[in-house]
Amino acid sequence: MRLFIFDKKGLALIMGCLIVALFAIGIVTNTGMTAVTTMTEQKELPIYSVETEKKQVSISFDAAWGDEQTHDLLNILKKYNVKATFFLVGDWVDNFPDDVKDIYDCGHDIGNHSDSHPHMTQLSEADRQKEIQNCNNKIKAITGKKPKLFRAPYGDYNNAVVQSVKNEKMYCVQWDIDSLDWKDPSPAEMVNRIVPKLQNGSIILMHNGAKNTPEALPLIIEAVIDKGYEFVPLSKLVCKNCKIDYTTDVTGRVINVE
Repeated sequence: MRLFIFDKKGLALIMGCLIVALFAIGIVTNTGMTAVTTMTEQKELPIYSVETEKKQVSISFDAAWGDEQTHDLLNILKKYNVKATFFLVGDWVDNFPDDVKDIYDCGHDIGNHSDSHPHMTQLSEADRQKEIQNCNNKIKAITGKKPKLFRAPYGDYNNAVVQSVKNEKMYCVQWDIDSLDWKDPSPAEMVNRIVPKLQNGSIILMHNGAKNTPEALPLIIEAVIDKGYEFVPLSKLVCKNCKIDYTTDVTGRVINVE
């Protein structure tokens, strides 16, 4: 049998490593050594896609700044009889109320993209509620309807943000396919990013102010349709297929579809 003798430094190092390990598994708390109560907090996920047997996908546009391309996009969508979802920032609604009405009159979904486009994770609960409610009120004043959908600016969320949205009886929605149109890829590059990733219930992210989006949109629509998919607004894909207390898998795909 070997006998190991440690000096004070060695013992301190061993004890330090032990404490770090115990913290990692949740045994050590600010009150000292206790029994294990919980491991890690369950992560709240927004909706990235929806499990469905139907070959349906949704295309969405975030609008936070200019409106130079909005009517071009609306005309293209009308030509192909595609209904989309536009996530609007409250400041954008203030600046372009006529465009908000046009989007709504064309039969597209209008979602909430916050009131001033902040990082929602950096706000207090009260300020998160203001961001959501103020934007809702502005959209409702023009369309007569409160949005049911919310998308966090920058895609930045945490458990508190998702729960704040649920508290407003709304759906927190992300995307599973990013066109990266804001980086100004070519139309062909956008098509090649989107089409191979398509699956039933996919949500595609685009923007109303990206340089090449109007040129790319017809190509994207045609390529998606050629793959046998139908475009539906998020209200049809999400709101009618899951509850506010939806359950997702680890990828954010809704799995408790009605």
